[in-house]
Amino acid sequence: MLPMIRLTLALFFIAILTQPALASEHLRLATTTSTENSGLLAALLPPFEAANDCKIDVIAVGTGKAIKLGETGDVDVLLVHSRAAEENFLAAGFGVDRRDVMYNDFVILGPGVDPAGIAGSKDAAVALKKIFDKGVTFVSRGDDSGTNKKEKEIWQAAGVTPSGAWYLEAGRGMGEVITMATERQGYTLSDRATYHAYASKSNLKIAVEGDAGLFNPYGVIMVNPAKHPHVKVELVKKFIDFLTSAEGQSLITAFKINGKQLFYVAK
Repeated sequence: MLPMIRLTLALFFIAILTQPALASEHLRLATTTSTENSGLLAALLPPFEAANDCKIDVIAVGTGKAIKLGETGDVDVLLVHSRAAEENFLAAGFGVDRRDVMYNDFVILGPGVDPAGIAGSKDAAVALKKIFDKGVTFVSRGDDSGTNKKEKEIWQAAGVTPSGAWYLEAGRGMGEVITMATERQGYTLSDRATYHAYASKSNLKIAVEGDAGLFNPYGVIMVNPAKHPHVKVELVKKFIDFLTSAEGQSLITAFKINGKQLFYVAK
């Protein structure tokens, strides 16, 4: 039995020695579902984690919920995409050191048969008004995300308050909403990155793009340590510097799906 015990102990210690070292520090990041669903974070975070011996704990939710997590101090840093909400967060003293990171745009997706007749339009408000007039299915995020906030802006510009059986508020992330809109062969508003990430799972097409109002900038914000002293200030500073550095920006630029660039660095 003794040789067997020795062998077991030897294997045990080998297993311990070959285990990857545990990260010495954790950084809590609240971000949007678009950065997660698109696959960007999987390309962007590991180099920072390796260089700084840390693990980034990602909470991917709508921008509204991400900002709430920042307000309550449940995270250290935000990466979100609703400039007005971000400015309110900063003005209320909940965040500091906001910096532009990247941008892409929103698109209106719809079925190939295009029952609302909006394909090729570059005016998002006119397109949504046509969807309303024809009562064609529209699936909304309905979750106070950056995408949902943008959608509400467009409905307001169209002079419409959407309601009725044709208008479905999902309360879900972008990927799930694209799936729902596909199943119902309806329309939805999506960020371009998540659309391309889900293109192989959906037959929805880009019906409307190119409207200047569909511009979609992303910003990174440190949660204010004056309000929440447990915020890991030095590590957050390193993370913000990384995202806006030549290395971070090159990783963002290089991230593609099927040869398509999904995010563009801030200018």
